[in-house]
Amino acid sequence: MSFRPDQPLTTRRVGSRAAFALLGVLLSFGLVSAACSSNDSDTSATTSTSTTAAAQKVTGDVTVSAAASLKETFTKIGKDFEAANPGSKITINFGSSGDLATQIQSGAPVDVAAFAAESNMTTLADASLLDGKSEVFATNSLVIVTKPGNPKKIKGLSDLATVAESGGTISLCATTAPCGKYADQILQTAKVTIPADKVTRGQDVRATLSAVTDGDADAAIVYVTDAQAAGDSVDSVEIPTEQNAVAKYPIAVIKATTNASASTAFMSYVLGPEAQKVLSDAGFGAP
Repeated sequence: MSFRPDQPLTTRRVGSRAAFALLGVLLSFGLVSAACSSNDSDTSATTSTSTTAAAQKVTGDVTVSAAASLKETFTKIGKDFEAANPGSKITINFGSSGDLATQIQSGAPVDVAAFAAESNMTTLADASLLDGKSEVFATNSLVIVTKPGNPKKIKGLSDLATVAESGGTISLCATTAPCGKYADQILQTAKVTIPADKVTRGQDVRATLSAVTDGDADAAIVYVTDAQAAGDSVDSVEIPTEQNAVAKYPIAVIKATTNASASTAFMSYVLGPEAQKVLSDAGFGAP
């Protein structure tokens, strides 16, 4: 900083002090700016890393063994997953949870299992066939379905026995299928006995439902979701909560999977909001 030689000493000292003060401000500003720049850089790097991690996709084939009652929902969920993960392929084998569990125990090439009963998943867990723990992703309940118009005037479980005694046929799931076990359970709870020769057993819930829609049975006990999917082809008769059963649907990755990353991602997707909405729209309850 310049000054005149004849300038008073006090003035020169004040000017020098001002200069040093200004210099300190500038230096402080520079340090703060550098620190902010560094923090911004760190934040940007972190955000970039998080974005990259969130954008990671999985590819490859995933074979899923799923309960027959999941046919419409898992077909859509599988396609949605493929759309969200280009290069992935979801193949789903639908059937009775009991039969599917037996197939997996016998070495069937399956990556993910989704059943209609926790007992079937427990069987696989006890055999050390799961890669990690299973998780419940949905619930369901049972309902009576009849031919359109409900010609037999069925109002509850007790009427099923009356229809059977008068020569009618009642369709129930196989005793090895969850829907069959649940049906037998609620009939026993309601103290309703249907003569065995008046019962036709379907391999899974879809076959049980078809017995009514095809005209081979007067009524059936199926899941609420299957009755909803059947639309106008059947009438539904509600089973009171105190007489009903709650079916819990577990999902798990199979230890023998050949694509663990994609299988785990699919399981996470089923538990996520997009798939949960598909299940809810189809009538499934929350986990």
